[in-house]
Amino acid sequence: MNLRWLGAGLGLLLGCLGFVANLRCDAQNLVPNPGFEEYDTCQADEFGVNGPISWFRTNGTPDYLQSCLPYGHFQSLPMNFFTYQEPFEGASCAGVYTYWQNGQTEYREWIMAPLLEPMVVGQTYYCSLQANAAFGGNHTYPQHWLANDKVGMRFTTTAMPTWSVNDPFPVPPNHAHILYPQILSDTVGWTLVSGSFVADSAYQYVMIGQFFSNALTDTLQFSPEGVPWYWLPRAYTLVDAVCVTTNPEGCAFGQDVGEGQAIASVLFPNPARDQVVVSQREGAEAQVMDAVGRLLWQGRITSEHWVLDVGSWARGAYVLRLEQHGRLKTHTFILVE
Repeated sequence: MNLRWLGAGLGLLLGCLGFVANLRCDAQNLVPNPGFEEYDTCQADEFGVNGPISWFRTNGTPDYLQSCLPYGHFQSLPMNFFTYQEPFEGASCAGVYTYWQNGQTEYREWIMAPLLEPMVVGQTYYCSLQANAAFGGNHTYPQHWLANDKVGMRFTTTAMPTWSVNDPFPVPPNHAHILYPQILSDTVGWTLVSGSFVADSAYQYVMIGQFFSNALTDTLQFSPEGVPWYWLPRAYTLVDAVCVTTNPEGCAFGQDVGEGQAIASVLFPNPARDQVVVSQREGAEAQVMDAVGRLLWQGRITSEHWVLDVGSWARGAYVLRLEQHGRLKTHTFILVE
């Protein structure tokens, strides 16, 4: 028995008993370690070995991406083999293949975790995760050049076996309880994947990935045609901030699960031309990087209405990192003509 899961469930029970009159007990996230922050050791290994705690792989060899690893390591953040990307929140996230065009095996990578309590039949559950299309990592050519649709969540009553090398790959079930119907193509910012459903079984496990065959999957090619762009027609997706709850308002992540809620009060205008205003973040340590991770500016936010002059910068996407009170948050902004 994994005592961490037992402790997490006991904590949920005691929390609800202690606040039985408080209806916000329903807001509890049923996903353990939802941001993949808890791990045993900061060490690159197979997914689920040293972390993230409570999660395991059920198809292929997904990656546990961590900021604590050396910069540029194949599983590090923000720069790794697959992409340059800050986590949605905290210092870790998961990375999975969500489309594989070549070969007879339609390869996918799936990850799974036990819910803190079984779902109740007939109850409505509100689910969400943050996802990002990986592109432009530091791996030598060939790289991965596709994005795909139908990234999502699937629930089961029993655990799938942990996948091991030389095991057969599971056949895509062509079903997901929650999915993103469009091609998930944003390589700079995080995309909210969300939805709700009424539980028809006492589901006890959540699984994340892309669960549809190639014939039912739409893709988008990021780059121009020609060599080496066709060498690896595969899609890789980052996942963070997983939420399953009975509360329609979702889970209380630091950046919220609502798309754009955090950015609206911090960074404006967005898109911008000559100036970007950072509000309500006086004292924060800040860095601005371009879409491939080059540091363009760093310093301290010195007022509650702080202005960054960007008129001479190249038009395109940028990432603002803000560190304050021990928390790291990232925001994406776009410069236009």
